[in-house]
Amino acid sequence: MSVLYLLGYDIGTSSIKASLIRADSGKLIAQDYYPKIELNIISSKEGWAEQDPEIWWECLVKVTRKLLNEARVTKEEIKAIGISYQMHGLVLVDQNLKVLRPAIIWCDSRAVSIGEKAFEEIGKEKCLSHLLNSPGNFTASKIKWVKDNEPEIFSKVYKAMLPGDFIAMKLTGNAFTTVSGLSEGILWDFKYDKPATFLLDYYEIPQTILPEIVPTFSHQGNLTSEAANELGLSESTIVSYRAGDQPNNAFCLTVMHQGEVAATAGTSGVIYGVTEKLTYDEKSRVNIFAHVNHSYQHKSLGILLCTNGSGIMYSWLKNTLLANVQDLSYPSMNQLAQEAPIGADGLQIFPFGNGAERILENRDIKAFIHNISFNKHQLSHFLRAAQEGVVFSLNYGLNIMKQMGVKCETIKVSEGNLFLSPIFREAFANTTGCTIKLYATSGSEGAARGAGIGMGYYKSFQEAFDGIQPKAEIIPNENLRELYLDTYQRWENTLKKIMY
Repeated sequence: MSVLYLLGYDIGTSSIKASLIRADSGKLIAQDYYPKIELNIISSKEGWAEQDPEIWWECLVKVTRKLLNEARVTKEEIKAIGISYQMHGLVLVDQNLKVLRPAIIWCDSRAVSIGEKAFEEIGKEKCLSHLLNSPGNFTASKIKWVKDNEPEIFSKVYKAMLPGDFIAMKLTGNAFTTVSGLSEGILWDFKYDKPATFLLDYYEIPQTILPEIVPTFSHQGNLTSEAANELGLSESTIVSYRAGDQPNNAFCLTVMHQGEVAATAGTSGVIYGVTEKLTYDEKSRVNIFAHVNHSYQHKSLGILLCTNGSGIMYSWLKNTLLANVQDLSYPSMNQLAQEAPIGADGLQIFPFGNGAERILENRDIKAFIHNISFNKHQLSHFLRAAQEGVVFSLNYGLNIMKQMGVKCETIKVSEGNLFLSPIFREAFANTTGCTIKLYATSGSEGAARGAGIGMGYYKSFQEAFDGIQPKAEIIPNENLRELYLDTYQRWENTLKKIMY
């Protein structure tokens, strides 16, 4: 019997990651990412954030070629592809499936006022009971922005897609989407289990702009000959899974059922909890989307809190303020942060410099540093305060989730990004009061396993993750928790003074 392999992609803001796993054993065979330096975000105006979708594709081709060369598997042995992608973005294509303008990505703030106006004029009760969210600064409102501000481009639009839909289209030639994807764009009506036509009608956007819906786990198309040639793969390979990066992160951590919680701290920071109840936050400070295992018969939703400024702030410190520091790597930054005490001797950092923040009711208050003392604060204090600031912003959002009934005792995380830092893990566990279960996995690896389910190789979610166990557990320490909570309360008090 021939060996079967599964390929997973993670279309991130900073890079394109790829993982190849052997299906029968679940073993990771090869993993890589491209480019090695972070992808550029185009910000031609304040609050704007764009990327060229064709750059994502170019990076995907390069990382695939490199991965195949390293793994030394035949193209015929790779049977299925799964895709994880940065959420809430907007890619517009014409009848020839050509990109019409740069993608408006998740952290772009230009559509905030459009979504707020829709929330008021349609009515909060209708939006929340049908969409479970305010239209906000999500994909639907971004389409409306293009319609109002770039009518010549809008007149050429054939389909509006999410970043993962675009990559799947480049692979298969099919312009498809999913219920989970539509929900993250605030384009799904949970009350009637159909696209949110009332919102499209309000925005005067034709319903035909939405791609055809396919199940998250399903045969979504074979590779075109052109894509197969570019990638070095076979036309017999299928795309059989796609999901936004946060639902996929939860999936790859086996967070699938009521009450389970996952977190990540990449470019943005996220806590994601699963519920089976149609619920919402009246202020839409946290958002509710269809989870990967959501269906018409079984409701499964992800409650997602996001802080836009997380790893991007840490990389900004490294590449801007600390650009001239020799031999400075992220591990050395994490080690240096440990030299400062909990609370960084009063230094506070607020990581809100990457666009409007949902947990702050869509305010764009920018990032700021508070309480600097020239006589005592050194580089170690800044690095510690930066990591604590990200943790505190996530805890601020977690408290909103708790008000919605989320009970959080354990949070599963992947060993990556800021969770590589011992200081960050310690601060996160002791501030939230949750035990952290740390897994050696990644979004692209999860996407590969999702592809195995979608093609029918794995008969259950449990089978896809058979044998995967946490690498470590970080349990809150009673004494440290008191220190962190005191530091957090001072941080929150400062935040409220700034906001109000």
